[in-house]
Amino acid sequence: MHTSHSRAGVASVCAAALTFSGLVVTGLVAAQPAAAADPAGYQNVRINEVTSSNNDTVELYNTGSTAVSISGWKMSDDGFSPQSFSPSSSTIAAGGFVTFNSPKGLGDSDKLVVYTADGTVVDRVEWATNGAKPAMARCGGDGTGAWVTATTAATFGAANASGCPSSIPAASRVRINEVTSNGTDTVELYNGGTSAVSIGSWKYVDGDTTHSAVSISSSSPSATTVPAGGYVTFDSTLGLGDNDSVLVLDGNGNTIDSVTWATDGAKPSDERCANGTGWFRTAVTATPGSANSCSGSGGGGGGGQTGQLLGGGGSLTSGCAPEAPSGTGSTPGGTLAWPGGPDVTIADNVCAFTTSTGPEGRDLSGLAFDPANPSVLWAAKNKNWLYKLVKSNGRWVPDATWSATGKQIRFASGTGEPDSEGLTVGANGHVYVTSERDNTNNTVPRDTVMEFDPAATGSTLTPVHQWDMTAQFPQLDTGSKDDANLGFEGVGYVPDSWLTANGWVDPLTGAAYNPANYPLHGSGLYFAGLEWDGSLHVYGLNSDGTFTTFGTVATGKTSVMDVTYDAGTQRIVATCDNTCGETHTFMKVNAAGAIVPDVTYTNPAVMPVDNLEGFALAPTSTCVNGFREAVWTDDGIYGFGSGSSSYGHSVYSGTFPC
Repeated sequence: MHTSHSRAGVASVCAAALTFSGLVVTGLVAAQPAAAADPAGYQNVRINEVTSSNNDTVELYNTGSTAVSISGWKMSDDGFSPQSFSPSSSTIAAGGFVTFNSPKGLGDSDKLVVYTADGTVVDRVEWATNGAKPAMARCGGDGTGAWVTATTAATFGAANASGCPSSIPAASRVRINEVTSNGTDTVELYNGGTSAVSIGSWKYVDGDTTHSAVSISSSSPSATTVPAGGYVTFDSTLGLGDNDSVLVLDGNGNTIDSVTWATDGAKPSDERCANGTGWFRTAVTATPGSANSCSGSGGGGGGGQTGQLLGGGGSLTSGCAPEAPSGTGSTPGGTLAWPGGPDVTIADNVCAFTTSTGPEGRDLSGLAFDPANPSVLWAAKNKNWLYKLVKSNGRWVPDATWSATGKQIRFASGTGEPDSEGLTVGANGHVYVTSERDNTNNTVPRDTVMEFDPAATGSTLTPVHQWDMTAQFPQLDTGSKDDANLGFEGVGYVPDSWLTANGWVDPLTGAAYNPANYPLHGSGLYFAGLEWDGSLHVYGLNSDGTFTTFGTVATGKTSVMDVTYDAGTQRIVATCDNTCGETHTFMKVNAAGAIVPDVTYTNPAVMPVDNLEGFALAPTSTCVNGFREAVWTDDGIYGFGSGSSSYGHSVYSGTFPC
């Protein structure tokens, strides 16, 4: 775990403040259920267009990154109970459309509610006389835009742009901007237009379809006008709960805007990032009546997709003390949005990694999938522990057949407490772990790479081999425990085959890398990430205990917390936590034979901005519907802070393209 420090030329290094988005899950490799019997990703499906003529057609749009099953879903209007319908497809592809004809017909002044097979409200829209002729359509963004009456022919099965008016009415510039279900049940409206909008006759209703709409003015008599660029708030008298929604209607009964959230999604609040236009996410702090905080989020959900985070549960146990993040730095210029699914799930049990040397339960850092068995995820805890994790009920838990409580690791002498930060799996199946220092003498650096045989018996492991590079980093040996804690933070095994196929130039010879020149190093090199300055240090780890130093690689970041080689993208990935804006830099070999940054991505917008020091991508052999699992670890298990569903959890799971 890294600590705050200041020195010339080096950015402050540490962990961070946090922020999610509306809690739920979709697109999770190995298909994690979203909630109860509801299908994964149902909150990403939105009513996008509806007509009360031309066979009463309805269009659904999937804003998420993975397909969503709508098998068994139902719909109702204001005159009949939920009825089954026959969609054009039983599955909505990511970014795709599905249409169906209402089984009972839709009227000139009507409403439409769509439910999952389990009866959960997915989305709803209401319109006044002729409001759905030729169609009611979301304008300004499929799945997210403002509801208006289309001005041209309907565009069922395609984007709404061609059917939208060139100028969105002033009332449609008013959007639900924030909502909380934590007891005060407050709704905030924001006017993104250039003129004030009167809302004296407007109403709202929650997700209970038996409730009648209530006037906003009855809940807040002063809420009569939303000024241009301003806010109005009101407290719901209907009560707002988990798995709920809010629908705002104008004086004619036309839907202005709506939002739906899952369990704890509106606690402390669900907010748009950016104001009035972005996707909803769960906030760190509610900010009714003022601009949304969106702290550390880097803007709205990537690619125009809503992101939600699901999971948590269970109360904190005695002795589990999360550590608040600090030292947040800026995101590097040119960073791109997360390319995988926008949704993330909490993927461990609360306070799951307490040990005798770390009873507080935090400090889980390095991660690596086992390439020979992708159902296994190796994890290192700073206070000299190694975990073999496997999936159980959608969560990564210690493999009880290996050790239900993890195994303690020692230096080659059989003593000490390695400050184990990073790990990787070598070609021989052994686990290679880095250490920054000995925690029993934490003011002195001890930058080492240790090789452990996971098949070894016993509750304590000692290295098969150990390589000590401490002498190469005199800048860390200042007598300060903070400087000693800025050494090897991550390590990744990179196969020789990738280096030679891509024409890497050996810095020691100035010619194309030839593995035969180094007969004792095995079949690949090890790239160790130095937290001090964000550089990667390249080593050949020889079987006789010696090592060959191949120089350094610049990542373009001020720090690095984890390193992995991803065969799927054919890139080396250098990960930085909040110190660098929660980013992952994918490294390639350029035309000159040097390893250089290729592209940098942020985390999914729903993630907390914490000490997310571990990162791993599942092998492409695990791909489902074009995506595979991505896993993060929070070194401080802080989540969104005390009382949040993520508090006391370390492991997060999302998706990345195949």
